[in-house]
Amino acid sequence: MFQRNPFSSNPEPCQHLSDYKLNHGFNAYKSIQNLLVTSPIAKKTSIKKPHTTAIPRCSICNRFQGRMYLCLICSSFSCLDHTLLHPQSQIGHALFVDIQRAELYCALCHDQLYDPDFDQLVMSKYSMLLMSKGSTLNESIGQRLIKRRRFESSFDLRTSKYRVSNSIRDLRAKSCYPLGLRGLNNLGSTCFMNSVLQALLHAPPFRDYFLNGGHCMEACHKRTANTDQRLCLLCDINAIFSAVFSGDRNPYSPAQFLYSWWQHSANLASYEQQDAHEFFISMLDAIHEKEGKSRNVCRGNGDCQCVVHRVFSGLLRSDVTCMACGFTSTTYDPYVDISLNLDSNVSLAEKGKKLSKQKEDGSSMSTLFGCLDLFTRPEKLGSDQKLYCQNCQERQDSLKQMSIRKLPLVLSLHVKRFEHSFVRKMSRKIDRYVHFPFSFDMTPYLSSSILRARYRNRIFNFGGDDSDVFSEFKIFAVVTHSGTLESGHYVTFLRLRKQWYRCDDAWITEVDEAAVRASQCYMIFYVQKALYNKANGDIFLPIAGCC
Repeated sequence: MFQRNPFSSNPEPCQHLSDYKLNHGFNAYKSIQNLLVTSPIAKKTSIKKPHTTAIPRCSICNRFQGRMYLCLICSSFSCLDHTLLHPQSQIGHALFVDIQRAELYCALCHDQLYDPDFDQLVMSKYSMLLMSKGSTLNESIGQRLIKRRRFESSFDLRTSKYRVSNSIRDLRAKSCYPLGLRGLNNLGSTCFMNSVLQALLHAPPFRDYFLNGGHCMEACHKRTANTDQRLCLLCDINAIFSAVFSGDRNPYSPAQFLYSWWQHSANLASYEQQDAHEFFISMLDAIHEKEGKSRNVCRGNGDCQCVVHRVFSGLLRSDVTCMACGFTSTTYDPYVDISLNLDSNVSLAEKGKKLSKQKEDGSSMSTLFGCLDLFTRPEKLGSDQKLYCQNCQERQDSLKQMSIRKLPLVLSLHVKRFEHSFVRKMSRKIDRYVHFPFSFDMTPYLSSSILRARYRNRIFNFGGDDSDVFSEFKIFAVVTHSGTLESGHYVTFLRLRKQWYRCDDAWITEVDEAAVRASQCYMIFYVQKALYNKANGDIFLPIAGCC
């Protein structure tokens, strides 16, 4: 069965699941295996109704639409509403299987569950499918997952150049999907984690760092052999890259990585749904902390040279101008992503014009350009925020304006969809549609452009850098959120070789641009245009005979 890391600090499992396994063992698991149906390309597993090909219906209301669940005790089918009521009439009948996703669900906890034994059950079904197709399975799943398929063309973070080898152009197995496009199993409300991992797995400079030995697992194990450190988040991230880019198409379970992340972020260690953006920041912080300690990668000027800062870090400029005398104080702050408020004016910036828009259903629409305009727009600070002016020698009313001094290789934009009011003591989700471009130029939001507009071209040296040269970006990933604040689901859209793919935990499907644009974007990932073109041109090449 599944081998657990003895040093993992994972939360206690669901008590109802523990009681069930203690009383019933794995008999129901074994019987469920006969009902598992796996697609020919092993992209999806579901549960079929025994002894019939009919669509499963709820035994109470005869409903067949929406999610359906199978009780592990009495084998009855029920819709979600009657699944939640089932344990009240049948004591002990708390555990179900989501027949569409083949995942465990607790009707008393109202939550998905992750059980390594059940996960192994599903994976063994994939193995049997591969054996029936004539595949050789002499190696264990774990052995196959740790095989590394390195790219011969990669981005060198030290020289900011691509290294291209003509000897081997493509290491993919014969498949219609690009290498690295692999589903991630939900480990119990971990769609927030899977969605961010999918984006990071395909961020060109970040991806190439791990696939080309940026983190040496052997050296890391030697360094930590005589210490109390039992888990290494970088090693577990390295293992995910090795597994995803190994050519294996079966959905992968990043359980070991989840345990390591729990150790770093103990306050978020639970099977409850978490915020994808909060996980993203926590993960980058953990990588920075680990790599900074192991390599001492900070230069003398204080600039960190870890992979997180080399790929995602930029520099924000904040100008605070005294409204009495005009004196301006400037500060600079590093960032790994930019959080944007939705523009309340519902305006569309296109070719210099502001056009008011609405969707057909009457709901308002924002644009990414409008959000960026709002982010860099001068803001008058309130009377309770008066700042001390060095020139006036007293507190004065001030104007604050943000701009971008330095752009990163990978630009991460976070749309603030969740509002929290401390006055009203309530939270809500903003479902407003946001229109975002697939490629755009960040020049209007750079400090040089903002200052030129402010001083009307009367100054020429703005103390900038090379951001103006590398200001064009192309999209490669969008993390979306559907549902409500209390009950929602994260999905990632990936753009590989001009084709969009929808990554919904373990399932990967091709979609068109319309599906991406219609989604409720929560995090948008762009990469510098030159890197995007290189990554897609050198790595993802067509294969003869691919369907």
